[in-house]
Amino acid sequence: MNQPDWMKRERERLTSLSDELVAIGGNLQVLSQLAWPLSVKREFFAANGEKLPEVSYPELKANPILSPLDKLAEKLGDTPVDDWIGRVIEILRTTALLLEARGSEKFYEYSCILYGKPTDKLKDERTTALEMARSYLKLLAPIRNMDIGEPPETCVLATTLADTMRQATEQMFGKLAPEIVVVDDLSANALASSERVRIRRSACFSDKDVQQLIEHEIYIHVATILNGKQKDNLSLLSLAHPGATKTQEGLAVFAEFITGTLDLDRMRRLADRVIAIQMAIDGANFIDVYRYYLQQTGHQDQAFESARRVFRGGVMSGGAPFTKDTVYLDGLLRVHNFLRAAVSEGRADCIDFIFSGRMDIEDLPVLSYLRSLGLCQKPVYLPPWAKDRRSLLCYLSYSSFLNSIDMSKVSQHYRAMLSQVGVVK
Repeated sequence: MNQPDWMKRERERLTSLSDELVAIGGNLQVLSQLAWPLSVKREFFAANGEKLPEVSYPELKANPILSPLDKLAEKLGDTPVDDWIGRVIEILRTTALLLEARGSEKFYEYSCILYGKPTDKLKDERTTALEMARSYLKLLAPIRNMDIGEPPETCVLATTLADTMRQATEQMFGKLAPEIVVVDDLSANALASSERVRIRRSACFSDKDVQQLIEHEIYIHVATILNGKQKDNLSLLSLAHPGATKTQEGLAVFAEFITGTLDLDRMRRLADRVIAIQMAIDGANFIDVYRYYLQQTGHQDQAFESARRVFRGGVMSGGAPFTKDTVYLDGLLRVHNFLRAAVSEGRADCIDFIFSGRMDIEDLPVLSYLRSLGLCQKPVYLPPWAKDRRSLLCYLSYSSFLNSIDMSKVSQHYRAMLSQVGVVK
């Protein structure tokens, strides 16, 4: 059998496995299954925020998903792609068990497997998302009451944001542009899929928020799904699943950073999410976390929605939260470190892969093999900062060099100097 025949058979085999897996796992929509009815918020505020929310979830059995997944696993071979498909099968198994366990302590256990927790260590085996969050909040505290040239506070309505996002999506995706809708029942300010971007009606957006959401939701989340859906691509590249969440959210937050739309308020929110999750792990209940957010923001509605993100699917009395929101800082660190390493190692050519679909950075060797088989096409839709990479590569090169500098003596020098400088008012 010559190589082209072998490649054709291999493509057909992997395509069949992928299509079957997507058919099984395509309906495992985690966030929609954790949604709370609007009545929960009304009842909470009617009780002056003194009573724990009571949330019940429709029964959802895992076995209808587990059984076909197990049968599919029996068909796998021993190639790296089969191993990757096997990992996704295990992720979808855990996702089904997570949804079955909503409202119980087991939910938290499955959440940690899928999304990690604030104290998990990164590749350096030292740094954690919790450490990063605490460090950010400590560094940002002195700046909070400082004049940093911020324009007067504004409130961009959800309907206005929707109009702006429609223009951005139509310009980038043309006929494939997703529908932009304003909804009531959403804990996030906005949430995107390839077909629809939902914006929470009650949310109030700043001038920075508008471009943040376009960079985050449109140029990353929508783009990676549509890139994954390209003709001839393995269908699994378009499947949104928890195993790809850290890379996807990390890439989306990095997009905010590299475009200058990531501001102090946004970074505080991301850090506060990690702190709040750790509070709940340590035993804080919904009211405790709500009050923490209320102290941080001064806005009751925002505090409720932020606390809801932590407790959706979990236990209201504490100890078993939903840990997904750890991935924003964790993922940002992972994506940033990968990009710096790629440039340092002279492999900036690999950056394309992270836009190819819904994938994890650790899957790059598999994606490279899929590309050799014609099952992973180059991404069509790239954010402007990744399409023209001159500024990106300049920043990453400079950042990599800075990483080699020993800051202890530098900090000591400037600490002594700044101690002689009066506070500027």
